[in-house]
Amino acid sequence: MEQMTFPQLLTARARQKTNQVALREKDYGIWNEYTYGDYYEQVKAFALGLASLGFQRGDKLAIIGDNRPEWVFSQLAAQSLGGISVGIYQESLPNELAYIIDNCDAKFVVVEDQEQVDKVLEIEQQLSKVQHVIYYDPRGMRNYKNDKLLYFQDVQALGRQFEQMYPTYFDNEVQKGCYDDIAILSYTSGTTGNPKGTELSYRNLFEMAKNLAKIDPLDEQDEYLSFLPLAWIGEQMMTISMAFHCNIVVNFPEEPSTVFENLREIGPHVMFSPPRIYEDIVSKFQVRIQDASWLKRKMYEWCKPIGEKVAEAHFTKSDVSFWTKCLYKLADYFVFSAIRDHFGLLRLKRAYTGGAPLGPDVFRFFHSIGVNVKSIYGQTEVSGIAIVHRDGDIKVDSVGMPIPETEVKISEQGEILLKSPSVCCGYYKNEKATKETIEDGWLHTGDAGYLDESGHLYVIDRLKDVIRLQTGEMFSPQFIENKLKFSPYIQEAVAIGRDRPYVVAIINIDMANVGRWAEKNQLVYTTYSDLSAKQEVIQLIQEQVNEINQSLPEKARVKKFVLLYKELDADDEELTRTKKVRRQFIAKKYASLIEGMYSETDHVAVEGTIKYRDGKEQVIKTTLKIVSIDEGEGAA
Repeated sequence: MEQMTFPQLLTARARQKTNQVALREKDYGIWNEYTYGDYYEQVKAFALGLASLGFQRGDKLAIIGDNRPEWVFSQLAAQSLGGISVGIYQESLPNELAYIIDNCDAKFVVVEDQEQVDKVLEIEQQLSKVQHVIYYDPRGMRNYKNDKLLYFQDVQALGRQFEQMYPTYFDNEVQKGCYDDIAILSYTSGTTGNPKGTELSYRNLFEMAKNLAKIDPLDEQDEYLSFLPLAWIGEQMMTISMAFHCNIVVNFPEEPSTVFENLREIGPHVMFSPPRIYEDIVSKFQVRIQDASWLKRKMYEWCKPIGEKVAEAHFTKSDVSFWTKCLYKLADYFVFSAIRDHFGLLRLKRAYTGGAPLGPDVFRFFHSIGVNVKSIYGQTEVSGIAIVHRDGDIKVDSVGMPIPETEVKISEQGEILLKSPSVCCGYYKNEKATKETIEDGWLHTGDAGYLDESGHLYVIDRLKDVIRLQTGEMFSPQFIENKLKFSPYIQEAVAIGRDRPYVVAIINIDMANVGRWAEKNQLVYTTYSDLSAKQEVIQLIQEQVNEINQSLPEKARVKKFVLLYKELDADDEELTRTKKVRRQFIAKKYASLIEGMYSETDHVAVEGTIKYRDGKEQVIKTTLKIVSIDEGEGAA
């Protein structure tokens, strides 16, 4: 395994572990398995098909689609020929696709289905470098006549014909691969502008996997469910790097909508998700326990403080009394194990969270029910993970300690700097950004943070996003937002207050949970906009904010908020594709709304445009109520 590329390691595994299951996909209700032998043959056939169509060493292959075996077959096929794969988020709009496909100089594009084909054909005139578009789901494609379109299995058939003429071509090309070759271009989320193509080599990706496995080893019996976009470095890290290094089984869900059902079926041993997934699980649980029978609610209310007491003891490394241990075993047997099983978390060895801070309340909930949630800190530019919590050494507010071979230091400006073998080779076609980001091997993360005496790293926020009130106090908007999002009725929140006298918030309600609450209270509504404008809903959220404010430092408390008439959406450029808030864009787009919250008025007129997937736009004109928080009411 020393210094191999992904295709070289796949070739070795196919020879040594031919019949061992490597991948599994659910289709039409059946889990279909691919052994390493199958994996190798699928990759080889597609790679040779690409070669017969003119794919050469150094060419780029863009891939767009949900998590499927064909996604990884395409990636490994391109890499087998010395090419570079470029993952693109499946929810990307045509203009986003056009930018990335053109910027990375892709000659071949692999897409999942008719929807993605339509998006690519819509921007065909802007993609002069693209020679072929290959789709792997043929439904709805029968009447498409574009010469560039090819079916995935037809390309594999071309590859098998090519192999008959050149039987050693594939293995020869695979062996030409080098550990320091660029494996993928992973585009950043683009919170401040156009995304940049991060060049990551096999060395970058494998060294990260090797060093993470030294802390958190996995074995070949362990299962992993791949459901987050493979364009995201976090999913690449687990589905490709860790899977190859640790030999784990990677499972693909039937559909994006069946992820939680498939999660329960598989019962994975390891999980890696951004905070949104964990927040959704907590939100679902909070609603379901409210709807549960009287007996179940009382049992959970009895078990909850026991779990919290044990979790807090683990965080503070204090002893748990024999009596508390006995009570926890009872609570786990009757309640906690059932909760874990319901969400497919029963066999989890560890669950990583990264990409943004996970709220302390969510953290405590999972540890109280026996789920080993651990924070990680990393970026696309450092191949995913650089810092991670160790088992038994978890500090809720920190993100852990560096993995082996990773150095961390804090600059004079308070910026987190990282150095490791996994720091990227630079940005594709962007020498200026590369020089600004990597100096003398140190990666400038752009995040503010500090180290404690034991070596734990604490991330405050993006340097440019830290709220400094007019009075001089500094706060992390993410800290405030995570507190707000622990409420089951709040889906998203944006805290604002930089150079302002106090903090205000733009809030999205959780449509499912607030809708269920409205039905219980016999409140009639039609749309999201209608529901969020109801006085009863405003009062509900006001009570939530009042309660949350009591757990915040006085100067960081939310003084005013509005319930936005629409959900923040990546399609409207308000969020990145990894669901991070684009603060600068929101500050500009909702400037008049923000100014209204810092005025004496209690209502503000807003006008906004909602974009639909079919390209249509609707202009909404409405008046939003500005809710002021009464400190006395909050204290009561």
